Amino acid sequence: MSATNLPDLTWGSFPTAWQLDAPALLLVLVLGGLYGWGVVRLHRRGERWPVARTAVFTLLGLGAIVSATMSALAVYDEVLFWPAAVQNILLDLIAPLGLALGDPLALACRALPDRMSGRVRRAMTGRFARVLAFPLVSSVLVLTSELCVYFTPYFETALRHGSLHQLMYLQLLVVGSLFVVPVLTQEELLPRWCGYPVRAAMVFLDGLIDAVPGIVVMTSGTLVAGTWYAQHAPPWAPDVQADQQLGGGAMITIAELVGVPFLLVIFVQWVRAERTRTADLDRRLDAALVMDVPDAAPSAAEPDLQRPWWENEGGVIGDRMRREHREP
Repeated sequence: MSATNLPDLTWGSFPTAWQLDAPALLLVLVLGGLYGWGVVRLHRRGERWPVARTAVFTLLGLGAIVSATMSALAVYDEVLFWPAAVQNILLDLIAPLGLALGDPLALACRALPDRMSGRVRRAMTGRFARVLAFPLVSSVLVLTSELCVYFTPYFETALRHGSLHQLMYLQLLVVGSLFVVPVLTQEELLPRWCGYPVRAAMVFLDGLIDAVPGIVVMTSGTLVAGTWYAQHAPPWAPDVQADQQLGGGAMITIAELVGVPFLLVIFVQWVRAERTRTADLDRRLDAALVMDVPDAAPSAAEPDLQRPWWENEGGVIGDRMRREHREP
């Protein structure tokens, strides 16, 4: 069926309007297959991998890729701008979030043999990876990537050439992952000062940055791929300018909606980390109290337990206590 002869796009079109995208399907099968292999390998060794992580990786991560590249969004992306805008933001925001929550890098490090696992860890923590994952760098790359797609000839050229369109999909997915993966699952890629409060602030700021392309698209007087959509719009399509405003509004809405669960995940991780840290500190204090008996000689094997707890405690509280006890 010719693109201009497509039926009117309604909510009822989404369950039935699908098309095969071979490169995207291959990517999904490879990612899903490798992830499943890692889970099975751990299971055979008697180790468990969280079911929730597998579900999120599959349904939200891989599911978003399938929806963006093979659902009605892909069927209509050459005749309407707003499905293309939703399609791109699924690849740029939703899919990276789902893939990161699945923590495939940690799964690979556990499932692979020791030698290969060491290589993966070195690659993950190398200088190049750290530069790309640095919060300011990754946020700028995400913003630059989206603005480049919409405000250069890149997008219209990609609509004309299928291979470039596939490359654009991959670009959005990879660049979007550069910010999400380190913040959620790979702390070693971040500077030491990027604790949970800083990460929460970064996620909030990134949510504002992610809304910028949608705002610009929605309010711009310049049409994005206007010549293409004017030539290929079916009779029932809205005005090209109205279509672009609808797409920009969808971009803003999705970007802000994604920011809420993203922040919630960070806060949940923060609470769990504080609980673990508090429990560890309680155990150390209990051990110190048990050993703190009169005329007991200090144990050479556990010298830290003979010192005040704040001298071994990291973080802001420990630093403050050490400064106060040094002052005359």
